[in-house]
Amino acid sequence: MTTTHRRVGPGRLLGTLTGLAALLLGFGAASAGAVDSAASTNASPQAGASEEYKVLVVGKTLGFRHSHIDETTNAVIDMGEESGFTVDVWDPPNSSGGWWGPGSPGQPGLTMSSTPFTSAENLSKYATILFASPVDNTNNLNPATPRLLNDSELAAFQGYMRSGGGYVGLHAATDTMHSVPWYSKLSGGGARFVNHPAQQTATMRVEDPTHPSTEHLPLEWVRFDEWYNFTTNPRDDVRVLLTLDESTYSGGRMGADHPIAWCHNFEGGRSWYEGAGHVDASYSDPVFLEHLKGGIEWTAGKVSGGGDCVTFTEVAGLLAASDDGSVRSEKLAAQLEERLAAAEAAADAGDRDAALHALQTARGKANGLVGGAEVASKIADLIEWQTGLRAAGM
Repeated sequence: MTTTHRRVGPGRLLGTLTGLAALLLGFGAASAGAVDSAASTNASPQAGASEEYKVLVVGKTLGFRHSHIDETTNAVIDMGEESGFTVDVWDPPNSSGGWWGPGSPGQPGLTMSSTPFTSAENLSKYATILFASPVDNTNNLNPATPRLLNDSELAAFQGYMRSGGGYVGLHAATDTMHSVPWYSKLSGGGARFVNHPAQQTATMRVEDPTHPSTEHLPLEWVRFDEWYNFTTNPRDDVRVLLTLDESTYSGGRMGADHPIAWCHNFEGGRSWYEGAGHVDASYSDPVFLEHLKGGIEWTAGKVSGGGDCVTFTEVAGLLAASDDGSVRSEKLAAQLEERLAAAEAAADAGDRDAALHALQTARGKANGLVGGAEVASKIADLIEWQTGLRAAGM
């Protein structure tokens, strides 16, 4: 497989200056080699390549409380000790009881004393924020139902993501803030939890083995878990990483195309979601934990690979924004749209050579646009993705 899996550094200019200074001072250029000149434009600004970073785990629950929240929290804390990050926890006890019981016990021995969602600036200390099934009972879409994040907390979170923050959603992270369309788009292209059958064994199939969170997985990953059905298929807006094979279990409601894990770049930040992880045993399973670690590190901007979850939809949006109204720009944009559509159709059909040919042509044309450098960079990410899939025989 030719997938790159690289540490993300502060950028080409810093690498050049660091290398030059080291050479002139006689200290050698080794320190400059650690700086990756191909750093993603969506990498979280909080996360340097070698420094320790911080992760926030959100387990606050206003509805049914998943037992795995405690297991997830402790597993991520242990992971951080081994992998170079520290963890803050927001999971206060509360009395928001209902059909599920008398309220949430939270994690009083670990939780912060007050909400960290006070401002985007305060949240910027975190390289990524992990939502560990923080259900809030907003399924009825009633705007009067208390949400996980109130208006001011939500505004802080939005500012954080738009400033290059990271988001990791686990399992019932799609079963919170149903009444906030922005959050549903962040967590998965508008897909929200709708129901699930009884817990059982099923097969997840790796659709994209080029991502840092999936490159270690078996192409057919058999697991016992609780398998979600969603309100919509998010494929048009996200990079699907794993799908569920509904022929291997009972109760699937999405048909032959049932995404269960995905990632995407969203409003300047990075989002990664895994729908499995209900059972407590997930958080002592080395394979699942390595998968989760890849999601944490990618959203934190610590690792990069497989085209960094860039999608055809993302590039199309940038292309539309690059039209300055001139005849030349309109003509060039139309040509690019045609090439991208051809590439997407070929990619959907599994014809990697045709997809790559169309993308190479599109990348060459993109430089003539206003803002074309960013479009060309994103097309290069699509090329990396398709090249990786071809190398994997997919």
